[in-house]
Amino acid sequence: MKKTTAVLGLLVAVMFASFVSAKPVDQPRMQAAKSDLLSARAQLMQADHNKGGHRTKAINLINQAIANVNRGIAFDRRNNHASATANPLASVDQPHMTRALDRLKDARNNLEQATPDKGGFRAKAISLVNAAIEEVKLGISAASD
Repeated sequence: MKKTTAVLGLLVAVMFASFVSAKPVDQPRMQAAKSDLLSARAQLMQADHNKGGHRTKAINLINQAIANVNRGIAFDRRNNHASATANPLASVDQPHMTRALDRLKDARNNLEQATPDKGGFRAKAISLVNAAIEEVKLGISAASD
């Protein structure tokens, strides 16, 4: 009984110590958006190239969005700001495009929920993500025509 209590006490102490020492993630929504963008880009890179040029345009827009997310993160750090479904276009023969579209929507959601003051870079990234979403949709349509 004493060993069980001692082991349990040690386990609680270790868990508490790890909880107390855990460092919060820097700008979690912006970091999540960047992760979503990188994932979307990876999916587009694996997709077939016959998308009427829209896949390439979407990749370029994603690259620009990633750059703006990085700039927004850097701006926020320099200025010491406080941190605060079903897809009708889904197609069995378009798995990478569909997953890229899902990741882009996730990125947009994370960007929209991030704190707004990022020197205008967050807003620019949202605009670029929206454009990339449209290009991916057009690419899906072009390949299914």
